[in-house]
Amino acid sequence: MEDAKPIVVQLYCRLEITVDNPDALFEAAERRLRSANIDWPSEQDTLEEAVAELRTDLEQSVASLVDPDQVLADVPGVEVRRGRWWAEVGAPSERFQPGFRSPDDET
Repeated sequence: MEDAKPIVVQLYCRLEITVDNPDALFEAAERRLRSANIDWPSEQDTLEEAVAELRTDLEQSVASLVDPDQVLADVPGVEVRRGRWWAEVGAPSERFQPGFRSPDDET
């Protein structure tokens, strides 16, 4: 088989979640942060400062649990190169509204 040039694909996603137990969410975010391979001496904050900040910020805690590298981790030949994600409380952001049309509908 001839080596083909990689194809770059943009994957867009917006999820709406409900949080019934913020404490469980904060605990999961804290566990993930504590187990992360972070060189804390090179960071501005200490681990304990980062944990304290994470436990007071629901949006940051939700976003910290998102792992885009795992979305396609079991698919050979696919690599997640970069991504952007965030979390906001409330209605969908004006920056990311539904309504994308199919490429076939473009004129």
